[in-house]
Amino acid sequence: MPAPITHRVSERRRERNLPLRTKVKTLVTSTRAAVQAGDAEEAEAKAKAAIVALDKAAQKGALHKGTAARRKSRLMKQLNSVKKS
Repeated sequence: MPAPITHRVSERRRERNLPLRTKVKTLVTSTRAAVQAGDAEEAEAKAKAAIVALDKAAQKGALHKGTAARRKSRLMKQLNSVKKS
C-alpha cells in the first residue's frame, strides 16, 4: 500500500478526474448510438460536444492527450462513414 500522503493525493485526483471521464464516456456513447441509428445531424451535434469534452479532459489531465486524440479520431471516422451514406 502506498504511503498515506501519496494515497490521499491519488484519491483527491481520482475524485477530481472521475466526473470528467464519465462525461466523456457518456457523450461518446451517445454519439455512437446516433451513428448506429443513422441520424447524421444528431450524430454531428453530439460529436462536437464529445470532442469538446475530450479536449477539456485532456487539458485538465484526466485523460492523456494521445488517448483523447485517438478517441476523437475514431469518433470522426465513424461520423464520416454515416455522412457518406
